[in-house]
Amino acid sequence: MQEREFIQQCMSNVLAGKRIDMSDAMRLINTSDDNLEYLLDAADTIRRELNGDRVDVESLVNAKSGNCSENCAFCAQSAWYRTGISRYPLLSVEELVARAHAAKCSGAGSFCIVCAWREPREDEFEHVCSAIRAIRDRVGIDVNCSLGFLNAKRAERLKALGVKRYNHNLESSSSFFSRICTTHTWLDRFNTARLAKEHGLELCSGGIIGMGESVEQRLELAFEASRLAPEEFPLNILIAREGTPLQGMKKPVPVDDILRTIAVFRFIMPRCILKVAGGREVHLADRQGKALLSGANGIITNGYLTVGGNSASHDIEMIRGLGLKV
Repeated sequence: MQEREFIQQCMSNVLAGKRIDMSDAMRLINTSDDNLEYLLDAADTIRRELNGDRVDVESLVNAKSGNCSENCAFCAQSAWYRTGISRYPLLSVEELVARAHAAKCSGAGSFCIVCAWREPREDEFEHVCSAIRAIRDRVGIDVNCSLGFLNAKRAERLKALGVKRYNHNLESSSSFFSRICTTHTWLDRFNTARLAKEHGLELCSGGIIGMGESVEQRLELAFEASRLAPEEFPLNILIAREGTPLQGMKKPVPVDDILRTIAVFRFIMPRCILKVAGGREVHLADRQGKALLSGANGIITNGYLTVGGNSASHDIEMIRGLGLKV
């Protein structure tokens, strides 16, 4: 079967509710340069037909920075590494409310509270709960959380407070994970993500590419995440931070390969919010909009945890310029 015919068949199957398998995904991601645009257009068709033209725009706050006990090799916030980031304790409720208000005013549709730790102490969890309640009452924006490992009681509490979505990334495929973290396992992460869904929270669970994994392992990540049926999958592209074990990963993922990954992830997870997250400004540069025409339908705006990013006004202008909606 010719390449374009194969892409068309895979697209038709996905639109009909069928799943592609690993062999299909490998063939898709190895599409020749001559047919790359055809692959990206097919992924965009799946995005448009199954999800519409709205782009999910999220803003986040690094509510507690640094000194995390885990040794994730990509993370500037780990206490294991000296990376020169600003480290601070949990922000006050008033500060978190102010950040949420600013996010809403900038045009973001949701606000995520992110904390650098394995899991919160009880007093820290209660503090975050107070902030969630205040944001819901006083700001009126969807609140998401990324608070590390979770148990059933806390998941139920967050759901009762009106938290929409819980973030707990798989980060990589199970076959690669031990190369980037030894203080917990991939299964620990998978089980926490599954627990969040089981207790009624929507799930945000994604990963990072460009850490030295193979193309096949990138696809494994998508297939493994698809078992969780996440409502959102953030795709990050590694920014190799000085002081981390991955600081030597200086060869970036080529832009066309990032776009191929986004496109094939859309084939694998046709109905989720596929969000282009950390690293997009650095690695995609003037082709960030192209990602939103290659299967992606979400972004994080106003910067990330320890690095800056585009302003919301810049991103919203970009989205509308593509004929998409916010």
